[in-house]
Amino acid sequence: MFEISQLRCFVAVAEELHFSRAAERLNMTQPPLSRQIRLLEHHVGAQLLERNSRTVRLTAAGKAFFPEAARILRMAEEATFTARRVAKGEQGTLAIGFTGGAGYSLLPEVVRRLREQSPGVVLTLKELVSTQQVEALNASQIELGLMRPHALNAELESALLATEALMLAIPKGEADAWPLNPTLADLHGKPFVMYSPYEARPFHQMLSERFERAGVVPDIVEHIGQVHTMLALVNAGIGAALVAEGATRLHFDGIVVRKIDTEPVRMVCAWRRDNENPILQLFKRDIVPNFQVS
Repeated sequence: MFEISQLRCFVAVAEELHFSRAAERLNMTQPPLSRQIRLLEHHVGAQLLERNSRTVRLTAAGKAFFPEAARILRMAEEATFTARRVAKGEQGTLAIGFTGGAGYSLLPEVVRRLREQSPGVVLTLKELVSTQQVEALNASQIELGLMRPHALNAELESALLATEALMLAIPKGEADAWPLNPTLADLHGKPFVMYSPYEARPFHQMLSERFERAGVVPDIVEHIGQVHTMLALVNAGIGAALVAEGATRLHFDGIVVRKIDTEPVRMVCAWRRDNENPILQLFKRDIVPNFQVS
């Protein structure tokens, strides 16, 4: 099989139709150039160039071979360029999982910074609850997860990405019955839309622990896995709910939101330890340590 260097020599001679100029263009002398052409013709099994003391011309086989040889050279150069960009994290793909709450504030900022850092990146975005993201990471179906703190196995690791205030969402028609600066205690005995212990397990566990520590027992009327569905139920007057601040960007005219007096909630990013995707490595190195959402 012929080599790329032999094609490069042939294309230079075919374009110049002059061995001396082609050799100068390739920064080599004529004898090794002629040797490369002979080796190429041997591999091809046909004479590609006719040469005498005054002229160089392409044979019929050479004319047919020339555009294909030039195309192979372009492809080789493009492949080299692409490989270098991918190795530097300037180009490539990254599959990201995100919770519904992250989709309103954190995800857009992550996407913006990734594209700013790596303009050639192609992103695949999948909305998944935290538990599903862990499963997808284990199965290598996603490469980066934006989720609530979750128990991870040894194959996965995570880092804190952001913290958000916890907000009380209440039906607008009942706003006067709630304090302007609510606490968890204000939810005691009140109709409450709770996170699902299966689909939204991290948030469910976090709120359950906080209610237990505060001695608060809300009247749980529904268990919901997705925050937009939860807010829709609040909008319908079913009960109150607690959501991360980013989710309040999903506006409902029939909802009032107030910051509740409790510690903020965390959002982490998680990935497989053995994932060597250069874009993920750049994200971990350059974006995570300085991540803030305005």
